[in-house]
Amino acid sequence: MQESYNGIAVPKDGEAIQYVDGKYIVPDKPIIPFIEGDGTGRDIWKASQRVFDAAVEKAYGGKRQVKWYEVLAGEKSYRQTSNWLPDDTVKATVDFRVSIKGPLTTPVGGGIRSLNVALRQLMDLYSCVRPVKYYTGVPSPVKHPEKCNIVIFRENTEDIYAGIEFREGTPEAQKFVSFVNDEMLKGGKKKVRLDSGVGVKPISITGSKRLVRAAINYAIKNGLKTVTLVHKGNIQKFTEGAFREWGYEVATQEFRDLTVTERESWILGNLDVNPNLTPEENAALVEPGIEFAPKEFGDSVVAEVKQVLAEIGQSHGGGKWKSKIMVNDRIADSIFQQIIIRPSDYQVLATTNLNGDYISDAAAAQVGGLGIAPGANIGDGYAVFEATHGTAPKYADKDVINPGSVMLSGVMMFDFLGWTEAARLIENSMEETIKQKYVTYDFERQMEGATKVKTSEFATRMIENMDKVASK
Repeated sequence: MQESYNGIAVPKDGEAIQYVDGKYIVPDKPIIPFIEGDGTGRDIWKASQRVFDAAVEKAYGGKRQVKWYEVLAGEKSYRQTSNWLPDDTVKATVDFRVSIKGPLTTPVGGGIRSLNVALRQLMDLYSCVRPVKYYTGVPSPVKHPEKCNIVIFRENTEDIYAGIEFREGTPEAQKFVSFVNDEMLKGGKKKVRLDSGVGVKPISITGSKRLVRAAINYAIKNGLKTVTLVHKGNIQKFTEGAFREWGYEVATQEFRDLTVTERESWILGNLDVNPNLTPEENAALVEPGIEFAPKEFGDSVVAEVKQVLAEIGQSHGGGKWKSKIMVNDRIADSIFQQIIIRPSDYQVLATTNLNGDYISDAAAAQVGGLGIAPGANIGDGYAVFEATHGTAPKYADKDVINPGSVMLSGVMMFDFLGWTEAARLIENSMEETIKQKYVTYDFERQMEGATKVKTSEFATRMIENMDKVASK
């Protein structure tokens, strides 16, 4: 542990969070690094830190206290160190294990393509966790936003975000395209156009299984009943499709006593209705029209029915499967429709990187947008909580932006640390303040009779409302 990072002294009266045997050990005065962020991040962080400190003081009466420690990244770092992401910043987030950040700009014209992606990859923060939850009073474009209450687990290190790509016209791209065309596709009809830019989409067993494992563990810990594997495996069979297959392997091999797949539930459910079904009759119910399919396919479904009954007929049959966590899968484009028309059917989504990027923003739109969408990047022993929106530089230092994304990311952080009393104070006081229609401009323009307030004023009202929500 260093005494300073980037020339900034570490607080003397705090302690580092430890990680032992898979568990975090949180002292009463943890040192938590923060990156205030670029653009509007400065206003948002000032407001959020005031709320965080007030909630901790209110919840614990001085027995606990966060020792905030600023580390540098983004524009502020570049101005001071000529480096967008100094090594010391990464070292500090590793040494202190849990940190929080505002929005960071993506450098233009070279260098690190995305500071957010860089942090995730350097620290192997493989789970991007995005809760999507409606708070009473928030303006929404859908009729029943309260039905959307899901947590998205997005794989964070692979897929196209691995950053392996080559610009069109470069020697690297030409070499890559030539290799694919002349070696991998030799003799076939498929060819990559010679004037293509190309990227590589790696999806591994390791990355897929640990992500799905984290999603199922979250469902177990929080008493949730469905985990949905989201993929585009109907087209990309050996990447997205493999993610689906590996996800089912985790569910059925590592969590067998606690899970049932959707397809297994059909087989077991058919027997609940008619215990006298033969495997062949059961297979026909699972796959309507099976009699018109090739015999090999029909035989494989019958064999599947027999295998399911042999393996879990006793442990999951007789309706017992209904108490298990349902693990199913949905095609990525379908899930966009599903979370709008049937949002209550979904609780935890586990998805590849790019699909998760799209889906998390689309889901957030239903409950008020990215302004109040929290996020976390979590690995084994490390976590970075963050705003999910951009820097909005034209609003920088004007004290007008919605601080909800960072504040709710703080809620996630305090829950993660086990400081649930502080987390509920922040969350409930935010909801109370919004119900009072005392909101920043983004909400005020959508709410009849609302009062438009500054970022700092919203934070002050939240702190005032903590006494009110604490008494409920």
